[in-house]
Amino acid sequence: MQKEFKLPELGENIEAADIVNVLVKEGDFVKKDQGIVEIETDKATIEVPSSVEGKISKLFVKAGDRVKVGETIMVVEEETQETTKTTESVAEEKNKVESLSAKKEEKKTEEKPASKPAVSGEKKIVDFHLPELGENIESADVVNVLVKVGDVIQKDQGIIEIETDKATIEVPATVSGKVIEVLVKAGEKAKVGQTIIKVETGDVSETKIVETKESEIIQEQKSEETKPEFIKQPTTEVKGELPKLHPMEFVEQPPILKGAAPAAPSVRRIAREIGVDINKVPGTGPGGRITMDDVKAYSKKLHESRAEGIGIGIKAEALPDFSKFGKVKKVEMSNIRKKTAEHLSYAWATIPHVTQFDKADITNLEKTRKELSKIVEKSGAKLTVTGILVKVVVEALKKFPQFNSSIDMEKKEIIYKNYFNIGIAVDTEHGLIVPVIKDADKKSLTQISVDMNLLAEKARTKKIGLEELQGGCFTITNLGGIGGTYFTPIVNSPEVAILGVSRSSYEPVWNGYGTFEPRLMLPLSLSYDHRIIDGADAIRFLRFIVESLEQPLKMLL
Repeated sequence: MQKEFKLPELGENIEAADIVNVLVKEGDFVKKDQGIVEIETDKATIEVPSSVEGKISKLFVKAGDRVKVGETIMVVEEETQETTKTTESVAEEKNKVESLSAKKEEKKTEEKPASKPAVSGEKKIVDFHLPELGENIESADVVNVLVKVGDVIQKDQGIIEIETDKATIEVPATVSGKVIEVLVKAGEKAKVGQTIIKVETGDVSETKIVETKESEIIQEQKSEETKPEFIKQPTTEVKGELPKLHPMEFVEQPPILKGAAPAAPSVRRIAREIGVDINKVPGTGPGGRITMDDVKAYSKKLHESRAEGIGIGIKAEALPDFSKFGKVKKVEMSNIRKKTAEHLSYAWATIPHVTQFDKADITNLEKTRKELSKIVEKSGAKLTVTGILVKVVVEALKKFPQFNSSIDMEKKEIIYKNYFNIGIAVDTEHGLIVPVIKDADKKSLTQISVDMNLLAEKARTKKIGLEELQGGCFTITNLGGIGGTYFTPIVNSPEVAILGVSRSSYEPVWNGYGTFEPRLMLPLSLSYDHRIIDGADAIRFLRFIVESLEQPLKMLL
């Protein structure tokens, strides 16, 4: 029995991913949960495990392909007696068809020398035009051309395969004769009334004789050779073959509005659901056809232009030709880098940012951290300042709920969250990734440290799951391991605040008794959304964090 393995759901609003690497090949035997492909989404690079087990009979993807959610990755064959029998049956049916085709060819060969075509009427050149396809359908995309110059065609024979806004269909010929010119090719758009082919017509008796003989052969074999069941059977059972799509009849073509944009019904439906006028969307597909990605890109631009605080009508300046000044190297952005650039550009353009700075004296905290590290290390993790900050931030979010919210400017609503998921920015060779520690308020400091260590390792080795990157309430980004003093982190929309941590250092601090003491000071940078958070609230929030680091028992009060 054959089983299809399809690209599973990858997370909210993620509909496709790029294949970075294919980890198996045809003929391999795969087990459940074995890695099949390595994909790169807008969020991370991850391995996709198999949900089926068996021998790979067909592999449909390769590195560099873009695959949509639900698209078939491979077909796995479970070796059973029933499968073997079915395959043999299909092979027999194929042999029968080939035999029938051979008989047809023999008959054609026998009939041709019998007599030369007798032309009873004058030969003439006839233009075959694309006929009316349905009410208000003015054009269609040519998917495939089924004839070539020199072919002898019969009336009602399929000439081209076209795709309209509603279906993919074959267009039958309305004349018989010899094709002397083909005026369209696959990928082009053809208008109703446009000349498709030129045909030399005439009453050719040879054609009629052969047609009669072929009809007799087909009629003789019909009961056992051309059953409808046979047409369907091999397409569902033979390894690696895809089902044949039967085109919709002309009478089934539903009418569409005049002048409608070239887009599939599924694309039109999505456009309607998200409030996009499909006729205004520029198409990037063959012949200007509108794809799902075109609709999404257009919708995104609309939302960005309507968002509060964004500059409308800002024209991008063209880059100069840098090669005039020296050697250059162009490298295409990875999906993660593209998404990061788009997301942060959107956040910076739509959120009125303010950044508040402060320092925390962590001299005593650092001594305690080193003492407690031995306990945490027994669990296989390290106790870090970032881990401690997760617990501190959770308490701050409880005390200042406006920091644990999101803002909906279209509905003019504030969404307050009653859960506490903290994102930790991780620097990887693939780009910035933000894993999320879920339910941080319910976890001990040791468990948070273990989770942080595990998530960071997954992010760096491309093993992280998409669900581990979603649902954050507040983000912490720590650059202290690299250096620096202060910086202005960009709010990770739809969150409303982010805490930046820089490298701690010893500084002389006035002790109030006439001398300066060396104290270990930790620089903190709090960026926030000024639409919902006022400056006074921001400094109170930041001071709570500072005081909690300096006097941890304050959190218990």
